[in-house]
Amino acid sequence: MKILFVVNNIFCQGNGLDASARRTIKTLRGLGQEVRVLSCENLEDPDGPQPEYRLEEFHFPIFQPIIKAQGFSYAKWRGPVIEEAVRWADVVHLEEPFFVEHAAMNCAKRLGKPLTATYHLHPENIFFSLGLCNWPLPNNLLLRYWTRVFLNNCQYVQCPTENVRERLSRFHVKARCITISNGLVPDKCIRPATPPVDYLDGNRPFEVIYIGRLSGEKDQPTLMEAMRYSKHAHRIRLHFAGGGPKEKRYKRLTAKLMKEGVLRYEPVFGFYNHEQLRQIAAKADLAVHCATIEVEGLSIMEAMQQAAVPVIAVGRCSGTSQFALDDRCKFPAKDPKALAARIDYWLDHPQERWEMGFRHAESMEKYDIVHSAERLVEMFRAAIDKNKTK
Repeated sequence: MKILFVVNNIFCQGNGLDASARRTIKTLRGLGQEVRVLSCENLEDPDGPQPEYRLEEFHFPIFQPIIKAQGFSYAKWRGPVIEEAVRWADVVHLEEPFFVEHAAMNCAKRLGKPLTATYHLHPENIFFSLGLCNWPLPNNLLLRYWTRVFLNNCQYVQCPTENVRERLSRFHVKARCITISNGLVPDKCIRPATPPVDYLDGNRPFEVIYIGRLSGEKDQPTLMEAMRYSKHAHRIRLHFAGGGPKEKRYKRLTAKLMKEGVLRYEPVFGFYNHEQLRQIAAKADLAVHCATIEVEGLSIMEAMQQAAVPVIAVGRCSGTSQFALDDRCKFPAKDPKALAARIDYWLDHPQERWEMGFRHAESMEKYDIVHSAERLVEMFRAAIDKNKTK
């Protein structure tokens, strides 16, 4: 089966969408599928890997600095290379609802090729930088546009979480929406089976981590504000793993907490590779996830693989809380007092916390990316068969 992935820039770093696409493509190829990519050329590493079908990068007037700060870039959507790519494919898979996907979709319709898509982005992701993420009208209008122009032209849509599938059902998407996780690369839990002595005796700082881009929709300030309400704040060391446009602002906020005496341990900021994140998660007491706009949240799922107990925000546009196994691992989004109460509970119960961490690690096994890729292969085949009966 010849599968064409259409994505603006498959090589963007620090972008969860593109990282997920790269892992999915690698896994599909490992299953024996022939996968090619229509994408912007790899400008970060010209001598490195390149898509099979290269497009030039498009620079948006005025908004380009904002787009780049979000770890994203757009491909030019004109040229014969798009038709060449689509002609090759048995099925065309759209990773985003933007211009290059629109061009590939129109070409696929003209050539009679089946279309599938993955829902990776909420409209709120787009409008957040413009300060419109909490305005229902523009977000609903954009999702209706995506539904009419993109999703309704597909045979199937992959929904990484139930939150996504339920949202699309409210917008009456005609395509069949299937909940398939983007999937985790299998990873052995390196946390020791029994807690070390200092874990139980309390003679150490509590390590509370947040893995994710330092951007507004990830809402790290709710964790910072929760420190004002936590009785354990003086023993907590916050660790923010990720980069992004809000780094300077967040460092100022945590410095203020230090100056006011709320925190005694200086917060740590850093951008890490996978192995470093694995080590950090394996030593963490808690992994907090405050994101208000999140389709799935693979970063905290990877932390859970290492038996870090999650505390996850529950919000209208976040599907991540479905992975929490206990209500005490959830809190209402943007509620620092509720978050502080969850943090204090788990820090007060070290043995239960240790056991809960391993329960979460075991639960992550069912999200093996190989299982997700196998289900995607079924979806692609069903789309091809359905297209033949038109």
